[in-house]
Amino acid sequence: MSAATLSFRAPAEFAEQTKALASALRMSASDYVREAVREKNERAIKARMVFLSKQLSAQHLVENQAMDASVGDGLA
Repeated sequence: MSAATLSFRAPAEFAEQTKALASALRMSASDYVREAVREKNERAIKARMVFLSKQLSAQHLVENQAMDASVGDGLA
């Protein structure tokens, strides 16, 4: 896996707080931010999967109800 560099602007207070928290956890600031972003990405992916799953479930429900309605149409 090749590494890429991401950069972003943040207020000085945010940067200092992040560095202090990382240090308290005996992590580099880069590792701390990387872990935080990874966790955020995982939550976002999970939320998207839940949303899509609900959409798919609703669609299947509609299709199943349509099929159930056709059970008595004489076509067996």
